[in-house]
Amino acid sequence: MTALRRIESRIVPAEGFRSLEVAVKVTELGAVHELIREAVDGLTPAQLDRQPAPGRNSAGMLLAHVAMVEVHLGQVGLLGEPDGRVEQVLGVGADDDGMRLEPGGAPTPAIAGRDLEFFLDLLARAAHHTRRACERLTDTDLATDIVRPPRPDGSQRVFDRRYVLFHMVEHASLHMGQPRTLRRSL
Repeated sequence: MTALRRIESRIVPAEGFRSLEVAVKVTELGAVHELIREAVDGLTPAQLDRQPAPGRNSAGMLLAHVAMVEVHLGQVGLLGEPDGRVEQVLGVGADDDGMRLEPGGAPTPAIAGRDLEFFLDLLARAAHHTRRACERLTDTDLATDIVRPPRPDGSQRVFDRRYVLFHMVEHASLHMGQPRTLRRSL
């Protein structure tokens, strides 16, 4: 009889946080980042730039987008800043991911031709920024509302930090499968 091989899967909360809930979310986000890194491992600059069709997202665009949105959410949603200041954290502007391409559009020059290390560095910087923004959060902070200025359409966005952490994990997870799909089409 063969010995039973035990495979364990666990979320172990990251250390250094005031809130267990925050520590779990940061760990979850880190796990999603790892899956994204695995999905793009070994891709060349040409493969990172490749669009399945003109106007469609490349793997590089998706990597930059995940990092940029995470930084923006950290600044606005966790720290309560008026603006995301993505360029100060990542060295590329909030629109440099090229998302929402026009039909037939190509990736922006800011990220075109970049190697995998460039994109992995963006993810690492975003993760570092998120960790720093989360280290001081308490359970009470999670339920504190962030009220954004009124929008041009007259609506006003209100959310709590618990939602922001959920959305960070959700957003990265939603985009995680796209580089995998693009890789299979290479």
